[in-house]
Amino acid sequence: MLSPSYSISPQDLWNAMATRDAPQLVDVRRRDAFEASPQLLPGALWRDAGQTQTWSVEPGRARPIVIACKAGHEMSQAAVAQLRADGFDARVLEGGYEAWANAGLPFVAKAELDRLTPKRPGLWVTRRRPKIDRIACPWLIRRFLDPQARILYVDPDVVVNVARESGAVPFDIKDVELSHDGGRCIFDTMLKLFALEGEPSLARLALIVRGADTARPDLAPEAAGPHAVSLGLSVLAGDDDHGLLERGFMVYDALFAWLRFAPEERHNWPAKAA
Repeated sequence: MLSPSYSISPQDLWNAMATRDAPQLVDVRRRDAFEASPQLLPGALWRDAGQTQTWSVEPGRARPIVIACKAGHEMSQAAVAQLRADGFDARVLEGGYEAWANAGLPFVAKAELDRLTPKRPGLWVTRRRPKIDRIACPWLIRRFLDPQARILYVDPDVVVNVARESGAVPFDIKDVELSHDGGRCIFDTMLKLFALEGEPSLARLALIVRGADTARPDLAPEAAGPHAVSLGLSVLAGDDDHGLLERGFMVYDALFAWLRFAPEERHNWPAKAA
């Protein structure tokens, strides 16, 4: 759980992402600077710093809000002051975008995200009855690209037409941009497109997803786990695609947490004292 504070460091914010206590990240750089920037903090939503009372924040006061500007000065502090006056748990990202870059933490390729979903929240569509890639990719979208994105699941033969009619981004279907690339799956494609493949834990997670999704458990010994769990969840969920999505997110949150915080931990029997 995030401790009460007026600010949060870049590393602490990164550690909180994709966890139960993940804050809502709001970008308050000046509009011209935001538009010109090639980079976006993972999961950040742009809002006008001077209009905090009109912001749409989810799910309200129960979730901390982190405000980021160029360097953590007047833009973010003014917004935090207003939000705190209105009773929100809000804090400044220490050093803003500059400190995040100096810490070597990942950015999202904003130009690619703007190209695919110029208006956010975005809309994405894929085949119904998801198993692995079609759970892992929505997890990546919601956790790192667009936290309020909507995911549509439809019959395979109408994915492209639904995308055309609704403006949704189609994925995991043949002959679209976000599709398999040889032996690499959609999760790999998305990491590369949005410039996230250099983050070590996400890169390792991609290998696990690829092994599970393409019947290649030799790629990562952990791949058999999400493969079995995903198929089991699918049986339990039946036609409830969005219920499956919610349960599946817990699987990928857990895998990502393990990769970041406990990859060297081992268990055996008999247990030995630490």
